[in-house]
Amino acid sequence: MDVEGQKEVEGQKQEEKAFLALAERFRAAADPHEVKQLGDQMGRFVFGE
Repeated sequence: MDVEGQKEVEGQKQEEKAFLALAERFRAAADPHEVKQLGDQMGRFVFGE
């Protein structure tokens, strides 16, 4: 794998970690306002802006 391919894989891993952290925060949130904000962020993560 070339350097560009390695950077792409590393970027995907970082994005996956960020999504999993966001999902954990969403799951643990109790405040309805925070739940909505985190849900909106997850939607943007999955479906884009």
